[in-house]
Order: sequence, then structure tokens, then C-alpha cells
Amino acid sequence: MSPILSLRDVRRTYGEPPVAACAGVSLEVERGELVAVVGPSGSGKSTLLNLIGTLDRPTSGTVEIDGLDVASLSDADLSAVRARRIGFVFQQFHLADGVTAVDNVADGLLYLGVARSERRARARRALERVGLGHRLGHRPHQMSGGERQRVAIARAVVGNPPLLLADEPTGNLDSVSGASIVELLHDLNAQGTTIVVITHDNDLAAEMPRRVAIRDGRIVSDSGRAAPAGTAAAGVRAAPDRPAAVSAHDAPAGPPSPARPAAVGAQGEPDPTTKEQP
Repeated sequence: MSPILSLRDVRRTYGEPPVAACAGVSLEVERGELVAVVGPSGSGKSTLLNLIGTLDRPTSGTVEIDGLDVASLSDADLSAVRARRIGFVFQQFHLADGVTAVDNVADGLLYLGVARSERRARARRALERVGLGHRLGHRPHQMSGGERQRVAIARAVVGNPPLLLADEPTGNLDSVSGASIVELLHDLNAQGTTIVVITHDNDLAAEMPRRVAIRDGRIVSDSGRAAPAGTAAAGVRAAPDRPAAVSAHDAPAGPPSPARPAAVGAQGEPDPTTKEQP
């Protein structure tokens, strides 16, 4: 089975003369992994997030999401990939004010051709999954920061995407709320969701089974591929063109957010890569 995410010698440059924000990154993430990409401000992790999330295209190299080569896809196809295959969680939550939790989450299915009653039913199940079954009718201003982030996570997973990207998911939270979000990410991963966390926080990265450190647009260390959730322990294996993995605990440890959760959860057109619609 192919990895859920594969980057091979990916470069992204801007301006003239070109400045490399991503300078030859090769990385594979297997299905069921929980990975932290950690680096300081200006390290290139936000650029990497945009490339992984198909919000940007590489200048050169190959990005594959769930076996699909991003370079071969039209903009409409990329919207469909984001809608069906990637869930996004951002530091700022991006919840609609004055809208209940269940309707905020149901919005994640708006462009998938799902009837309103079914959207709300799925939203209720997603909220129960993140421990907010008792907050279905609450609006953002009636919830704590940790609860709002749980709503955002529920919206990201309501369409059951195989890949979840979490950009500084604890950045706006106190330590107690942040710890609860980390626990939730581990729970979702144990249920089979592949998760990539983008962060500058070394403490948060240390909570993840695999840590990939980035600096100056390059991967400087990778603690190695952990066994995917629900499988027996696997040996550490570096990405194809990396040397043997080393620990990233002491590596230095951010990000553009779309104006609206357009990429959060499941916005996009019907997927031209599949014949059946949900």
C-alpha cells in the first residue's frame, strides 16, 4: 500500500533571484502515523504545510497525496482532494460566530452533495467523537478555547479524511486545554486517522511518536517512522533519500491560515478521481 503522503526532492522558491522556502525535502508518512513537523519561525514549515495541503504547488519535485501526484491535477481536482482526503485544523479555530457547534461542523460537508439532515447527523456524531456531545447547540462565544478547538477538529474529521493536518493546534490554548487536545489527537490516531502536526513547540512535538525537524527549508533530523496505530512495532526507516534517522528532541522547534475554513474539514467540488459520490 502506498504512503498517504510522499514528498520527493520538493523545492519551492519565490522571487527573483529565487529564494528557497523549501529546499529539497523528501518525506514519507505511512497510513496511521502521528508525526510532528517542528521548526522555528522562518524554517519553512508553513511552506511545507501549504505544499502538503495542496494549497500551493512545488517549483520542482513530487508531492503525492493518497497516491495522487499533485502536479498532474487541475485546480478543481485539487479542491476535490482537499474536500475528500485532507482535514485541516488551524490555530485560530475559524468558527462562524453565532452558529451552533453542530452547524459549524456540518458546514464541513457543504460541498460534498450531502443532504442537510445527513450533514447534521454526521456533525452530531463527529462532536460526540471529540467529547462534545453535550455542546451541540452551543455557539463559539459560549465555549472555552479548548472546546472551540474540538469543534474545529470535529469539522476537520466529519468527512472521514484519511489525512489530518493540524497547524499549531494548541497555540492559542492554556496548558490544560492544550494537553486535552494532544490527548484527542492521539485518540483520533488510534482510531486510524493519519495526523501531521505542524508546530514550533518542541514540547508539543515531543508528545508525538515521530518528530521531523526542519530548518532553512530542509529536514535536519527525523526520529524515524513509528509503527502505525494498531500495528505491531516497526523498525525505524528513513525516507528514501535521507541518511539513517536521528532523534529530533533537541532540534529547534508559525503559519498562513485561509480566511475562512475553506480548507477546514471538507470544502471542495465532487471528486473527479472517484466514480462514486458519498
